[in-house]
Amino acid sequence: MLPGLWRRLRFAFPRLACLAGLLAGASVLLAACSGTSDFFNANSPSAASSQPATAIGAGQIKVGLILPLSAGGNAGTVAQSMKNASEMALAEFNSPNIQLLVKDDGGNSGGAQLAAQQALNEGAEIIIGPLFAHSVGVVGAAARQRGVPVIAFSTDASVAARGVYLLSFLPEADVDRIVDYAVANGKRSFAAMLSEGAYGTVIEGAFKQAVARKGARIVALERYALDPAKMEAPARLVAQAARGADAVFIPEGPEVVPAVVQALSAAGLNTKRVQLMGAGLWEDPRIFNDAALHGGWYAGSESKGFRDFSVRYRGRFGQDPVRTATLAYDAVALVAALVKTQGAQRFSDQVLTSSSGFAGIDGLFRFRADGTNERGLSVLRVTPTGGQVISPPPRAFGGSGT
Repeated sequence: MLPGLWRRLRFAFPRLACLAGLLAGASVLLAACSGTSDFFNANSPSAASSQPATAIGAGQIKVGLILPLSAGGNAGTVAQSMKNASEMALAEFNSPNIQLLVKDDGGNSGGAQLAAQQALNEGAEIIIGPLFAHSVGVVGAAARQRGVPVIAFSTDASVAARGVYLLSFLPEADVDRIVDYAVANGKRSFAAMLSEGAYGTVIEGAFKQAVARKGARIVALERYALDPAKMEAPARLVAQAARGADAVFIPEGPEVVPAVVQALSAAGLNTKRVQLMGAGLWEDPRIFNDAALHGGWYAGSESKGFRDFSVRYRGRFGQDPVRTATLAYDAVALVAALVKTQGAQRFSDQVLTSSSGFAGIDGLFRFRADGTNERGLSVLRVTPTGGQVISPPPRAFGGSGT
């Protein structure tokens, strides 16, 4: 990158000041994102939607955008919000030289494969999406045959690969950040209550690795069904073992965490003596309004970026965005900036895996060579008025990030 490029880009893209900048060191920085999940209720049809494809923008560089627009449940709602955010990104970047080829995958792998082939046949140089893990694999395989990279939104790190990059909040990143902070602040022994299912399994593996890496220990770890009536037995086991623990890790969301804490308290654990810890799913008013969770720590992004984004989104579309809309916005913003600044190498692995990373709505992120990502997360404390930052995110990445 040439010195002074950031100043010229600010002139070219007048809204970039509110996107946290475009350059970091010698690499392109861009608006980054918020986490999406594979736990949406897709209720998907068995084939791709027959809705006609649409295009957003009129630029020369073709970019595929694959979303489950016709999927049932809340997946279709999420997809529409992400499509709106993609359109908003193009508008705020003053119509860059790209055209989004919008494809509906119906929320299933068959539809995703068809959508990918359509986008590639129409000349897509990069694909943004899809949302679900089962679709990412087939899109990645089709794109790889053409040498086309993919920026997908799944939170399942197992579908990441070289050339298939995940722009999402991976649960593993939350675990690493909160454990690192806890150990640095004197917590050496941990207990955990983790849900059954795929999310809990991913968290369990990451938690064990993070604690071991820091030379700390786990005194109790129990899995539970997502049913308050079935929490009593595992809560009793954790409560007994955790009386000598420094912290209890409960990384589920607001629908479950209060019931887990209540079960632990009923089993005799003094939750005010041990440090309660959570993940980014704690960023929710229901957590902040629960007095039993006040003082708890969790890893996540500061919310100001999303609040500012939401104001602009409401002004354009007359409704609130879903939290994951920033994923699509920032993927499009990243592509637009790379087209503007990187010439023929714009979507190469070398550019996409820049060690300096990208900066965006929710802070720093960078893609690793294996397709996963690393994020610059904060640690926040639960208060009645929201998350209070107690450990700010890094201002820059160190190391290669490989």
